[in-house]
Amino acid sequence: MDKRVPDQAEGLRRLLAGGGARVISVTGGSPRAGATTTVLNLATALAEQGKDVLVIDECPGEGSVSSTLGGVRCTGSFIEVARGELPLERAVLRHPLGFGVLAASRANREGCTPSQLAAMVDGCADIVLIDAQLGREGALSALALQAHDVMIVMRVAAQSITETYACLKRLHYAHAIAQFRVVVNHVQSIDDARTAFDNLAGVAGRYLSVALEAAGCIAADVRIVRALELSRCVVDAFPSTPAARGYRHLAAQLQYWPMRPAMSSRAPWPASAAVTAAQHADQPSAQHA
Repeated sequence: MDKRVPDQAEGLRRLLAGGGARVISVTGGSPRAGATTTVLNLATALAEQGKDVLVIDECPGEGSVSSTLGGVRCTGSFIEVARGELPLERAVLRHPLGFGVLAASRANREGCTPSQLAAMVDGCADIVLIDAQLGREGALSALALQAHDVMIVMRVAAQSITETYACLKRLHYAHAIAQFRVVVNHVQSIDDARTAFDNLAGVAGRYLSVALEAAGCIAADVRIVRALELSRCVVDAFPSTPAARGYRHLAAQLQYWPMRPAMSSRAPWPASAAVTAAQHADQPSAQHA
């Protein structure tokens, strides 16, 4: 049996869940944390596990989802799909690894209303992974705010941990996000990953009243780089490696995360609270993380 064909039990689970897509925005806590690599490998692992996956690429250019896998080019305009002028299936390129890719640069998203974006992602696939591009002030786009969860990718390094805390702080003050999921990347051991996550979660809870949930950890592995050099991802190219196993485990687990409301549908912060938060945005220093 083709492993990409959902079985009857999965079909029943999706029916009981209402058939909507699970939407996850993924971003890096620091510039080279590995967010795009995480999106690529999760999409591949989820497709292997029988899921219909759509990757929405907000980060065009070198190193993007589209360019990493051999220069994948989508066939239609994102804004045409959002406005209902073009069927989604005509705009999405189906990658041989089993998932779809839709480019969504900032310029191509301008003019889309939140309701159009919500309608576009709702039910378009089992799982939608948005490779989210943060704005100049560190905020998510209106598209990325359609997600049910924000996943932050962090490396086990002092600078990355500090930058991840700063990223969490900016996102929290911009959108009043109270919960994040964190993937600890490039780890030498589970103990190192646990220590880094616990430290970050403690500081975020103490100073921001933000709850962090450990999504998983990915082993440091030179074959991740080698796979990218081959225009592939490690789950596909080197499936028996520790990193590939980590991505597959994360892919299996995220399917059972509690389904939260989309961030765009949550009650906004009162203006007075946002002003107060902004006044304290730089306290305490991120170096405490």
